[in-house]
Amino acid sequence: MEQNTLTDLRREIKFIAYEVEYPYIKNWLLLNSAGFSKSFPERQVNNIYFDSYNLSAYYENLSGQSNLKKIRYRWYGSALLPDKGTLEVKQKKNCFGWKSRFDVPNSLIKKHYSWREFSCFLDKQLPLEGKLWINRFPIQVLINRYKREYFISFDNKVRVTIDTMQSVWDQLGKSLPNLHFKTNHPNLVIIEFKFDNRFRKYASDIIQGIPLRVGKYSKYVSGVRSIIMK
Repeated sequence: MEQNTLTDLRREIKFIAYEVEYPYIKNWLLLNSAGFSKSFPERQVNNIYFDSYNLSAYYENLSGQSNLKKIRYRWYGSALLPDKGTLEVKQKKNCFGWKSRFDVPNSLIKKHYSWREFSCFLDKQLPLEGKLWINRFPIQVLINRYKREYFISFDNKVRVTIDTMQSVWDQLGKSLPNLHFKTNHPNLVIIEFKFDNRFRKYASDIIQGIPLRVGKYSKYVSGVRSIIMK
């Protein structure tokens, strides 16, 4: 893969809030001098997260390593069974993040399927690089879903997403997908500012006024914790 330069890499800054704070956060965003407006209709985001047999991606996140990675299969809409979507490999080094995406053009929905069948069907549709990632992280750990809202500043330099109503289903050790029993996951609001590195000063000036503290938060790590603690 082509080497990213510092100006190409994306910065992501997250804020964590309780559900009761949601109206105030959204009001702050829409009244901000950067002129944020909706950039895309809100939608349901669904993910299957993968890891190694010893959950190396999870423990690397916990240990605070500077080089992090997450592997997930993502699709959109109300279907809880995996629809056609994208295998995403999200990597992060310090404050900078980037993604590799591998489209899966054919629907993976099947009424009764095992995780083994899912993996075989997914493997058939992936290019070599995607197959290598799945071979390295072959275990389906959890399914999560949440509602996402999309905003962008008037000059298109800063994007914001707000995620609410997150649910998690434990898949560890399951031969068939568990789509019925949710974990006891906290109801939080995740606000994420995303911008190119060259706009970091501009974005920092905008973010300074938000009535929240920056928080380190991973939906995958939080989901695994809710599984372990159930």
